Amino acid sequence: MKNQISIFFIIVFVTINYSFGQTTSASDSVIDYGRNAKVGKYVEVNGIKMYYEIYGEGKPLVLLHGNGGSITNQGIRIRVFKKYFKVIAIDSRAHGKSIDTNKILTYDQMAYDIKVLLDSLHIDSTYIWGQSDGGILGLLLAIKYPAKVSKLATFGANIFPGPDALQDDIDKKLKETYKTTTNPRTKKLYSLMVDQPNITENDLKKINIPVLVMTGDRDAIKLEHSIKIFNNISKSNLFVMPGATHFGAYEKPELFNFILLDFFNKPFSKQR
Repeated sequence: MKNQISIFFIIVFVTINYSFGQTTSASDSVIDYGRNAKVGKYVEVNGIKMYYEIYGEGKPLVLLHGNGGSITNQGIRIRVFKKYFKVIAIDSRAHGKSIDTNKILTYDQMAYDIKVLLDSLHIDSTYIWGQSDGGILGLLLAIKYPAKVSKLATFGANIFPGPDALQDDIDKKLKETYKTTTNPRTKKLYSLMVDQPNITENDLKKINIPVLVMTGDRDAIKLEHSIKIFNNISKSNLFVMPGATHFGAYEKPELFNFILLDFFNKPFSKQR
């Protein structure tokens, strides 16, 4: 594998504060994204209290964090995109300030939570960007609740677990940690990545909205797996960020923001 991923990266992959590139401008320095009492709200969703924050006006754009993340990791994105969209930042079930239950955590349940939240906000159609697990949730929303999603961008998403999707050393470390950890929350979060998701190629073929499949050329997700996702969605584009890992959106925020704004603001185009 190019540029072997360190143990530090593996730890970051799952518990994380996605902190890469999170600079703060003077005008935003007083906003505590993810803990903003002025805009933060809870809604009762499928037996839990789900936390979200809304910024800006215009076309809705839902931001979905990765495994172990939260809205607090989305500040770098919110600061930019609230100028163009009505940004809806969400803490997924069992993450951030969203209340957990003792039930098994599944991507299907988490996607349904988001659908119900959008219903409660009377949002019929939205753009979605998802990082890692958030990208998986975006794919599930587009498959199961197609009317809710008008455009979707993912970074580092996978459609099934294991070494055919993840880099071998990442997959091995995930399974070892899941087996040996005694921390209940860690166990629950790792169970998502070890056993899920279970999206088929036929499921991807159901997606009929524009999708931007994004990955780093040194991503934890194998490049051929991202290409598989791209090849099975009819209205899809593929962007491979050069010199980037699973966290390319944070490592190269200016490039990422440029590509994402281009995708959301322009008509979909493909040359196939």
